[in-house]
Amino acid sequence: MTLLILGLGLWWAGHLFPVYLPDARAAAVARLGQGPYKGLFTLVALGAIALMVIGYRQADYIAVWTPPGWAMHLNNLMMVAAVFLIEAKHFDSPVRHHIRHPMFTAVKIWAVAHLLVNGDLASILLFGGLLAWAVVALIGTNRRDREWTRPGKGTLAGLMKQGVLAALIFGAIVLVHSFVLGVYTFPQGG
Repeated sequence: MTLLILGLGLWWAGHLFPVYLPDARAAAVARLGQGPYKGLFTLVALGAIALMVIGYRQADYIAVWTPPGWAMHLNNLMMVAAVFLIEAKHFDSPVRHHIRHPMFTAVKIWAVAHLLVNGDLASILLFGGLLAWAVVALIGTNRRDREWTRPGKGTLAGLMKQGVLAALIFGAIVLVHSFVLGVYTFPQGG
């Protein structure tokens, strides 16, 4: 679990640095340049993800609680909502008018959904750690950015495009979970 915890720590540090230390971020950008700073940020994020994935996959299964059978259905419903929200910034949809930070909201929904169906210690650390990060990052982002100017109300066409893409992405996630990871997201017959 060491790699999992290191990955979470690196994710927290890398993503909270620009939120809680904006002056230090500005100094780093001035010193390195915008492009190299973004490249370094990307490397840190990818390194954190790699450590979390490897650490999670290598962790011993330590049961903490047994998820109820109905949780799988709620997880799927929540995942549709999370996928729908996470790509809201790419569309002129009403979502951006009503939700200030759809990505943070999506991460929180995603994390809670996965906590519902995974009762082992590594899952609780991973998904609970990312849930906590999303809450802390949201608080810091709101403090840093202060006022929010709502975007326009969006269009029905934008909402429909967002919904179609969300359905396609959700389908891809189900396929990857089933055929690559061996984690079935729907109840299996029998």
